Amino acid sequence: MTRSDLVEEIAARFAQLTHRDAELAVKTVLDAMSDAMVKGHRIEIRGFGSFSINRRPPRMGRNPRSGESVQIPEKRVPHFKPGKALREAVDAGTVHIAADTPALAAITTPTQSQ
Repeated sequence: MTRSDLVEEIAARFAQLTHRDAELAVKTVLDAMSDAMVKGHRIEIRGFGSFSINRRPPRMGRNPRSGESVQIPEKRVPHFKPGKALREAVDAGTVHIAADTPALAAITTPTQSQ
């Protein structure tokens, strides 16, 4: 699912929202999440999962062309850990989501395997 697909899904599910309003809502939520992660905060959405920052320590790598050793600096990378409800839904291959997980119900759509 892409950002555009998410906007379309929200606009379709909530008739009172225009496409522009749905797009603004998605942009606002994603921007707020990005800002929080940049600041080093953890984001937890019950029933869906949590986003956190993992630290990758500095290490020695190798340039594949020349074979020489290269120092790779420390990095902070985003990490997503799915919640129990999401893990179970994915494992079962269903899109039936419990009523107490509106975050999942709002973005889960069936997919067709071919």
